[in-house]
Amino acid sequence: MQVDLNGNKPIFLQLAEVVEDNILKGIYIEDSQIPSTTEVAVQLKINPATVNKGVNLLVDEGIVYKKRGLGMFVAPNARQKIIAKRRRSFFEKYIFSLLEEATNLGITRDEVITMIERNTNNEHD
Repeated sequence: MQVDLNGNKPIFLQLAEVVEDNILKGIYIEDSQIPSTTEVAVQLKINPATVNKGVNLLVDEGIVYKKRGLGMFVAPNARQKIIAKRRRSFFEKYIFSLLEEATNLGITRDEVITMIERNTNNEHD
């Protein structure tokens, strides 16, 4: 597990994203245990409360759940929940602003599609 301790994004958010990435990659599958708060805190030399905050975020989103006395586990359908959340975020962060700027510049929907397709084929203006 790796995070940027000097980055702009809070460490607890980075930790949550790393767990999500590992779920998406199939490293952690449904009902498998994720590393404990203590393990992660010791490995990264950070405060366990920071790790706990990241894990609690995932609990609140239904990505992981706690088995009392055993630890944290990947929730059923966690992968689908992460994909849905990230698709919404992708739309809000990239697509919405792209369409808004295209409208401001008078670029049509078809022109946007052509630009995307051209870039996909490694052609540039």
